[in-house]
Amino acid sequence: MHRIFWKFFPLLAAAALLCSSCLFVEVGEGAAPVSSTAAVSSEPVSSVPQPEPAPPPSEPEIPEPAVVRLKAVGDNLIHSSIYEQANARAGGEGYDYDYAYENVKDLFLDADISSINQESIIAPEFPPSTYPMFNATPELGDLMLELGFDVFNLANNHCLDKGEAGVFSSLDYWAERPQAVTTGVYRDGEDYENIRTIEAQGAVFSFIGVTELTNGLSLPAGSEAVILLGAEEEKIEARVKAAKEISDVCVVNIHWGNEYTHTPTDRQRYLAQKLSEWGADIIIGHHPHVIQPIEYIEREDGSRTLVAYSLGNFISAQDRAARMIGGMLDLDVTVDFETGKTEITRCEFVPIITHYDRGFRNNRLYAFADYTEELAAAHGVRAYSPEFSLDYIRQTVESVIGAEFLGA
Repeated sequence: MHRIFWKFFPLLAAAALLCSSCLFVEVGEGAAPVSSTAAVSSEPVSSVPQPEPAPPPSEPEIPEPAVVRLKAVGDNLIHSSIYEQANARAGGEGYDYDYAYENVKDLFLDADISSINQESIIAPEFPPSTYPMFNATPELGDLMLELGFDVFNLANNHCLDKGEAGVFSSLDYWAERPQAVTTGVYRDGEDYENIRTIEAQGAVFSFIGVTELTNGLSLPAGSEAVILLGAEEEKIEARVKAAKEISDVCVVNIHWGNEYTHTPTDRQRYLAQKLSEWGADIIIGHHPHVIQPIEYIEREDGSRTLVAYSLGNFISAQDRAARMIGGMLDLDVTVDFETGKTEITRCEFVPIITHYDRGFRNNRLYAFADYTEELAAAHGVRAYSPEFSLDYIRQTVESVIGAEFLGA
């Protein structure tokens, strides 16, 4: 075999040389030799499409400024006449508070966030009780959620009315309702470190609760529960600054001042100034049981803090004319995400009247716009304050609340 191969090798080599020297391409009827170099030199037979270059990364789109509507009311103070009538309306089985709040139930539906000071603790392990050691029933808190309240300030002078056990019973109740945001009273240090926030219209609001008073009561030594007290200024400062780090708007509910006076104390004004310096954007005051002024505190950078020193009672069964006048703070907060600035662009005080018939019967609420001279003349409080009338309400509101915060 090897000899045969080598015998024909010259012929094979010659044939290979001849084939490599030319290519035959059929054109028309005949074949013409074409140089192999010419076949690979000019344009390619076909071109492969090249991908378009990727566009440069675009800047993240900054959202339009957000306008958030916040509403807040004062002390939800549940005296015995209120929970007893609720029990009677439930036929003696449970508590039906609907009647008391029926006339104002629509006031909060258009708010993005609504806040209330829950003055009477809600501790289901204990029976309801009235002054001086309050306790309300679970049905009350459930109704407040139905009305649209989101934020419940628990830090007030009645938060320890049922002792440490009442604190934990109350916190257990609210923990079973995760839609509720509670401030001011905490289960332990870890719970305290969890600053409460709510996002609305893309803006983040943080909420802090503080009380200057606990009616001389205190937690037992070694208790893990935490109540943020007004005397703890360094702690409050750190709290506000930490809240501003995680939110666009910081709201402080604070229980302070002297009862039954329309004039803020020097201590209130001092703390308001400090809270503003530390970064609080809105300060909502409670405790005096009567209304106090609303004002702005200017800051060095040109921004300002809104302070409502006291919104008075939301509901109660107290027995003097001035304590029947409370109010709702209704405001718009504009958050500019591009500049990072926050501004109160609208603020109105809406008077709300607590009404009851003689003998504290049929306790209920009215917006002042819906209140009549006939109702005022029949108010049970006239047994203690005969001056109570529609004009009395109007004059009180106008003398305390600045015209810029009163609607037409």
